[in-house]
Amino acid sequence: MRRLGRLAAGLATATVLVVTASGCVTVHGELEVVPGATESEAAKALEDFTVAYNKADKAYDPTLDEDRVTGSLGAINQAGLAARQKNSPEGNAQHQPLELTDASYVIPKKAGWPRWFLADTDSNRDQDGGKQDTRWLLAFVRTGPDALWKASYLAVASSAEVPKFREDADGWAQPVPSEDTDAVLATPPADLSTAYTDYLRDGTPDVFAPGSMTSGWREARKNTRKAGFSYQYVDQALDSGSFAPLGLTTEDGGALVFFSSKHFERQTAAQGLRPTVTKDVQALLTGEVKSTLTKERVSSQLVYVPKKGAGSAEGRVRVLNRLPGLVAAQGS
Repeated sequence: MRRLGRLAAGLATATVLVVTASGCVTVHGELEVVPGATESEAAKALEDFTVAYNKADKAYDPTLDEDRVTGSLGAINQAGLAARQKNSPEGNAQHQPLELTDASYVIPKKAGWPRWFLADTDSNRDQDGGKQDTRWLLAFVRTGPDALWKASYLAVASSAEVPKFREDADGWAQPVPSEDTDAVLATPPADLSTAYTDYLRDGTPDVFAPGSMTSGWREARKNTRKAGFSYQYVDQALDSGSFAPLGLTTEDGGALVFFSSKHFERQTAAQGLRPTVTKDVQALLTGEVKSTLTKERVSSQLVYVPKKGAGSAEGRVRVLNRLPGLVAAQGS
């Protein structure tokens, strides 16, 4: 595991997808608590993102929307487009334009930068009505007065999973401070990425409700079997700069929070065997796969965090959605 840890660190250093914390600093003097955006600004940001996303997806060209995405969504989007561009340089023959309609905006009031808001939308990627009807939740971030709005998180959830948010008399939402110094939540947003990756590795801290993205994922890893191959996993917190968590207070005193994480999967083959390399992995591969293949993924999670003091069952963090994406691979 030490060798894998060093490899993980090396990959994290080498990948061009690591985003620094530049821009995510409160501007001196910007202390007034104000809405992060007007509703018209939010609508324009959603429109600009959708237009850029469709251009990039049609051409399989990451440069066409690189200035409209950031954070975990940006890392996943840019790596995916780069891989598809290598495999299909002529573009996306199956492109269907993304449509985001019926949008509502949850805009928190806060001081300083970055500022952000949540767009709750209906996409044309699902079935309207019934169990397959979902909402696309996009978090948009702006790091300064001259910066563009960029989509940093995306989650897909049912309407029933989207809680009602706490608002002031003017209809502005209440953001959750990352550090949650008043300890009003069962798990502070700033601790979620570390808690999640520690839990996946060790099963502790036991703060997450059972489910396919928590206990189920741990069991799936334990039971991964393939004759002649062994598997190792390393999970790393990803919680600063453009990957910082974003949370909104809900009416019941809890919070809806986006957070990011990074995950490595290493497959080692016995002598005479070789790990399978798919086209998407090959497009992002460095090194030559002889006996080992390490895949690096960035993941974003949407969770509901209950208020502190809830009962043992009600007091656990519920993972509502997980969006992972391959961002790099290394062979040896």
